[in-house]
Amino acid sequence: MSRTPVSEDAVRAALHGVIDPELRRPIDELGMLDSLTVDGGTVTVRVLLTIAGCPLRSTIESDVREALGSVPGVEETAVVLDVMTPEQRQALRERLRPERGIPFSRPDSLTKVYAVASGKGGVGKSSVTVNLACELAARGLRIGIVDADVHGFSVPGLLGATGTPTQVDDMILPPVAHGVKVISIGMFVQGNQPVAWRGPMLHRALEQFLSDVYFGDLDVLFLDLPPGTGDVAISVSQLLPRAELLVVTTPQAAAAEVAERAGSVSAQTGQTVAGVIENMSGLTLPDGTVMEVFGSGGGQRVAERLTEGLGARVELLGQVPLDVALREGGDAGVPIVLGHPGSPAAVALRAVADRLAARPRGLAGLKLGVTPLG
Repeated sequence: MSRTPVSEDAVRAALHGVIDPELRRPIDELGMLDSLTVDGGTVTVRVLLTIAGCPLRSTIESDVREALGSVPGVEETAVVLDVMTPEQRQALRERLRPERGIPFSRPDSLTKVYAVASGKGGVGKSSVTVNLACELAARGLRIGIVDADVHGFSVPGLLGATGTPTQVDDMILPPVAHGVKVISIGMFVQGNQPVAWRGPMLHRALEQFLSDVYFGDLDVLFLDLPPGTGDVAISVSQLLPRAELLVVTTPQAAAAEVAERAGSVSAQTGQTVAGVIENMSGLTLPDGTVMEVFGSGGGQRVAERLTEGLGARVELLGQVPLDVALREGGDAGVPIVLGHPGSPAAVALRAVADRLAARPRGLAGLKLGVTPLG
């Protein structure tokens, strides 16, 4: 029986499907596929890692072997892992990010940026952020989260993100959890160590997250802001002037009043409010009745007052009920939209995601480079 000849083109096509787990692009496009030889049924591939201590080297090797094994005629594979030279890393950085600065603030950026804000803590802002991000990622969108709550970071735990950022010279590659790229100061501190920084340090940390972390081309970037209207909120308006605010509140009148302030700051910063999300709306009891633990109507009141104060319509995007599974999912690092998609809170969060997903990536002010003929 004659052996099926191995096609080098087929091997290269298979390897094109190997995606770097951090950069989320094919390894051949990143210059990581250094050499390829075919000798009968044996294929030898040399792959260049970005750094010597690459935490996902075993994943890359496994994915390469799996891709080679799918090519007809391949009987044996040899995967040699090496490390990029400084010159090769420099070329990679220039390929990924030819310009310095914050890519999401450029006029040609199509990434929708949502800064998730609240007037006070304890309203579930981070849980809402994480679940919306995971729901949109599950739909195939490219999603990133910046945990901008430096003093009260919680996003890594809610996402179950246990990986650490990989640093390639002056470029930081964010870990990926549930298809979401995420960066947080919690990934740079030991244990539960507190971060005691003042305004200038907070601004610099946020600036570095936005400029030095390589997120790639995102459809949506979420920023989980700290409560209130302090330093970080002001920094976001300066660094990302086109970011839109998502205001999270509970139904409680006191929480709604404070949340209104968080949205009203947009009048001073020139930002827009994308909408209001009411969390902890009610608890469904075993007999089917709903207990309004925190009252009712707070989200609608915030939307109406912001509409009146800002002179532009602000919608109530959704009401997320109290749900034990939401808390359990956060503690386990499995957001409720993934772990219990049929639960009341997950259904409500998906409805909010529907409304956000329906909003197109921004083309306003973008020059398309079209020149009339003649």
